[in-house]
Amino acid sequence: MKRKNTLLAGACLLAFSTFGMAQDKPADKPADAPAAAAPAGPMPLPTPAITGPLSNLPPAIFDAGPFGKLAVNGVFSGMGLVQSNPIPGDDNKQAALSNGQIFIQKTDGWFQFYLQAGGYNLPALGAPYLSTRDTISGLYGALPVAFVKLQAGKNTSVMVGSLPTLMGAEYTFTFENMNIERGLLWNQENAVNRGIQVNQTMGKVAASFSWNDGFYSNRYNWLSGSLTYTNGAHALAFVGMGNAGQTKFQTLATPLQNNSTMYSLVYTYTKGPWIIQPYYQYSNVPTNAKIGVTKGASANGFAVLASRAFSHGFSLPLRFEYISSSGSVKEGSVNLVYGPGSGATSFTVTPTYQKGGFFVRGDVSFVHANSLVSGAGFGTNGNDASQFRAMGEVGFIFGNNIMEKKP
Repeated sequence: MKRKNTLLAGACLLAFSTFGMAQDKPADKPADAPAAAAPAGPMPLPTPAITGPLSNLPPAIFDAGPFGKLAVNGVFSGMGLVQSNPIPGDDNKQAALSNGQIFIQKTDGWFQFYLQAGGYNLPALGAPYLSTRDTISGLYGALPVAFVKLQAGKNTSVMVGSLPTLMGAEYTFTFENMNIERGLLWNQENAVNRGIQVNQTMGKVAASFSWNDGFYSNRYNWLSGSLTYTNGAHALAFVGMGNAGQTKFQTLATPLQNNSTMYSLVYTYTKGPWIIQPYYQYSNVPTNAKIGVTKGASANGFAVLASRAFSHGFSLPLRFEYISSSGSVKEGSVNLVYGPGSGATSFTVTPTYQKGGFFVRGDVSFVHANSLVSGAGFGTNGNDASQFRAMGEVGFIFGNNIMEKKP
């Protein structure tokens, strides 16, 4: 599972990413655009954001009385996996509901909102499998993303609630990304934080600034921000975030990384059948004996994601990653990967097919740990350095296609 997640006044660095209304990452998503009146005919919405190659459908739009016109989308999908060298308590075969979610949003006027409700699973490379039920109860509940958005001006908005993080290049939920599983770099990031975020667009530049609870800690001492420049097919985003305080509080959603600082630089090229996205990420957990970190450590990671679309709904996404961490067992350094001072390399290929709202795809992935610390790796004793996985996901993305009137 992903290693994630007192008020403190503050606001944040800079930026905007893309969840249309505010999704969880930078350069790879469109900036928060000025609000526009709902079109006469439904059009695909940028929220929830989908990197590709999967694509969203136009929403179903209905009159909600005093709320005006609301847009509704949804996704339903299941997944299965087989893997080598499972850790104790895991299994070499698994199956689960990967998404059973509905998205309800108001996208016009000065008062807007977004609600994302239902079940989900967040499989991640090189991490133990967690059931859908345990994922929901241990992480973000059955309403993982929910916020109100105040459109303060043509290019200015303020969002308050449970928001997608600005960090990194991959979104949280399986259907939003090129690959079914999130990657090794995503394992270092937070996914959802609660707080307030200000968005501003200035021509080709978009910025966001957030005060939040970091890794879902319910302790509001994090500052986050991103700055994105977009020019045609090219986008470049810088994202920074960090904890202005320190806390011993830890849960499944709030790991030791809640006390870290993190930066990433993400370049995205999108043109024709191609999506190419290299990015660099750095994180640091400082020494703080009071919270149990006797020796801090840092992690450096680099990844390249790419997708090529072909005819008849077929596409082929690929991902390569490398991550390393500082420290050693002798120094008593904090473990950020597979033991102090370890690193890892991964490769994933995800052949994908989509026709209308129906999609099917498979992940074939391989993770190899470098400088593995005994007991911190794969297999029964944690001494295996590699893990192979094969996954499949099949499902439906729906919107106005389930509410069309027959002639």
